[in-house]
Amino acid sequence: MQLHIIARGKIARSPEDELVKRYLKRITWPVKHSELPDTGGTVPPVRQTPVRTVVLDETGKALSSTDFAKILGRWRDEGVRETRFLIGAADGHEAGVKREADLLYSFGPATWPHLMCRAMLAEQLFRATAIIAGHPYHREGAR
Repeated sequence: MQLHIIARGKIARSPEDELVKRYLKRITWPVKHSELPDTGGTVPPVRQTPVRTVVLDETGKALSSTDFAKILGRWRDEGVRETRFLIGAADGHEAGVKREADLLYSFGPATWPHLMCRAMLAEQLFRATAIIAGHPYHREGAR
């Protein structure tokens, strides 16, 4: 299953960009990162089906890394070809985008800069795929 981050705004050369690249490089699944302008522009058309859409939104569900991995693993096992992760600009997403999402996902009640969300999502995608593969990167309950 391809993991596709579609984010509004340009990350350019920044510490966040370095983190995103570092984690995406470590993911063994096919992964893609696309950028859209802050306003306008459209999400690339679906080329593969079935597709799932995850919208990052402050009103979404906060999931543990293990629960997030279970969802991705289940979708992969059901034959989903691509999961898209939409990160909005400063004003978030339009109501229709949120309504059509398969999952509204939140990194908790705090407000996070959208550039930081990309890095956090990239890390969680790496962690989820590591959990699914049984890799020791994620140690449940380790402190």
